[in-house]
Amino acid sequence: MAPLVRQIASGLGEAALAAVVAAVVAAVGLIAFSMVHWPAFNSSNVTRALTTLGQVVAAALLATAIALLRRRTWPWFAKLLSWVGISTFVTVTLGMPLAATKLYLFGVSVDQEFRTEFLTRLTDSAALRDMTYAELPPYYPAGWFWIGGRIANLLGMAGWEVFKPYAICFLAVAAVVALVLWSRLIRADWAIGVGAAITAVTVAYAAPEAYGAVIVIVLPPALVLAWGALHRPLEHGRAGATVPADGGTERRTAGGWGAVVGSGLFLGVAATFYTLYFGVAAFAIGLMGLIAAVLAVREQRTARDHGAAASVRPAWRAAVPPLLRLVAIGAIAGLVALIVWTPYLLKALRGTTASTGTALHYLPESGARLPLPMFEFSLLGALCMVGTVWLVVRAASSRRAQALAIGVLAIYLWTLLSMAATAAGTTLLSFRLEPILLVLLAAAGAFGFVEGARGIYQALNEPGRFRFAVVVVAVVGALAFTQNIPHILAAEITTAYTDTDGDGQRADQRPASAVSYYRQVDAALTAQTGRPRSDTVVLTADTSFLSFYPYFGFQALTSHYANPLADFAGRAAAIERWSKLKTPDALLDALAASPWRAPDAFLFRHSGDAYTLRLAKDVYPNDPNVARYSVSFPKKLFADPRFTTTDIGPFTLVTVRR
Repeated sequence: MAPLVRQIASGLGEAALAAVVAAVVAAVGLIAFSMVHWPAFNSSNVTRALTTLGQVVAAALLATAIALLRRRTWPWFAKLLSWVGISTFVTVTLGMPLAATKLYLFGVSVDQEFRTEFLTRLTDSAALRDMTYAELPPYYPAGWFWIGGRIANLLGMAGWEVFKPYAICFLAVAAVVALVLWSRLIRADWAIGVGAAITAVTVAYAAPEAYGAVIVIVLPPALVLAWGALHRPLEHGRAGATVPADGGTERRTAGGWGAVVGSGLFLGVAATFYTLYFGVAAFAIGLMGLIAAVLAVREQRTARDHGAAASVRPAWRAAVPPLLRLVAIGAIAGLVALIVWTPYLLKALRGTTASTGTALHYLPESGARLPLPMFEFSLLGALCMVGTVWLVVRAASSRRAQALAIGVLAIYLWTLLSMAATAAGTTLLSFRLEPILLVLLAAAGAFGFVEGARGIYQALNEPGRFRFAVVVVAVVGALAFTQNIPHILAAEITTAYTDTDGDGQRADQRPASAVSYYRQVDAALTAQTGRPRSDTVVLTADTSFLSFYPYFGFQALTSHYANPLADFAGRAAAIERWSKLKTPDALLDALAASPWRAPDAFLFRHSGDAYTLRLAKDVYPNDPNVARYSVSFPKKLFADPRFTTTDIGPFTLVTVRR
């Protein structure tokens, strides 16, 4: 027990210290960026140039840390330098291109709209409540958003305003935590190189979905950790046994139970952040458990065939230890997951019937084919190809390769299962797993590059300048990729400048959209209802209003983001019925008879003699999977003293007096 406690305490302590360093670096950097009036990224190359400069500085810090570790000089300073370098890279690569806007990647458009809405909801209150619907617990995991909401509340900032700095800081923290985990699994200098490669790929391809990116960046070392927990071929079940690392040396362990706890905690946190990535990670680790059990049985049979003294027990019993550890990982993960899932599960179990939901009803072209990034003609494609070759060559001899290969296999199996699920009228959203596949192959590619370079070095009789040439190629290749990240994220960055923020401003200084009227709508709404925002339900098609102000909505943006307990289809039908009523009394009676909390206000667009709502319905399997349609309410429906009508810009606000 003592080695287990020491191992866990040591790892958590170092991770906590690294997280503090990363948070400080990111916060200082973002504050510094905000103090200068920068030109918009989409109309100037100034911030692009400064981004590249910052990336070079971060690369220099990481290179210095690697050099110090290889020389075994000032190891703790080298660690600190690596943490600063990784967090600087994340902060500069995302923070500088967004320095002139208050919005994060993709602004408040499409998916980022409901994410901002969720953060705004949990900034208003620490209670686990649905992002849109009153009196419902959240269906989407609240972990990342709850932490961000508490930070925003502590700082006195609006949810939409804290989104950008919080997302960047959290990703910087996740990057150094992943680095710490890598350093516990492999050589410290290799850990920095692999951690940097994974961080760069994550920022480029997963950063727009900020709460998912933090899972993506930690997943590769977490899989290596889980494989170490489940597959222990030279251990006989004793705490403190020695397990050979890839390099052939032996290291003291806590019998693998430290890795079990770490893997369970990772899965649990993933479940509180992102359901899909949790499912994929659990699928991969479950696959690991089955493979480990099969290998253990085979090893036992081999020992029996060779007449080993310990082989008298039945071979099948060798499968019990890895399966028990798999169960322990699942139990730990389940306990952590219940922190955010308990309210929803209790609500569902109390007899409230959930609709089938349409969250899985999306199949873009990328979800209808196998992702094969190793065959793309690019730097990343080349790295993925090196990684693929390394996984195949080293699968029999490297535990790292085995773990990453099982992760890659799990992605492809999930993709095939998703394709098969289309026959049943649904999908498993496999297209969203491409960032995970890229980071797994990038990690393998980093290992393959280092080991391949070492093999070539030895084959060429160890020429004196070869090592320096390898370093130059690695650094130049890394900078070539990283300086292109703003181009990869160009659409997301541009949207952050063209969307109107909660202050009613566009960062590119162009005329603002109708969002600029939201502040007046909010003032009129609070004055007319006399209720706090968190006790007011608004029916509107301009659901971005809920992203800036914590009102509840009567209907979500689309059915794909709606809580299954909310009955999206039933609400949509009710809205259409209300629009066809003939008198104010009929409408008020219908609102009173609503099985859900009825709207306290309507926020329409006005058009002629009617007020309109532009709503959405699911049309899967079509792509796009959403069809827009309009519902018009005759103005005469609100010609009654019990309704207060106010025109504000393109909007008409109607409040209900009950």
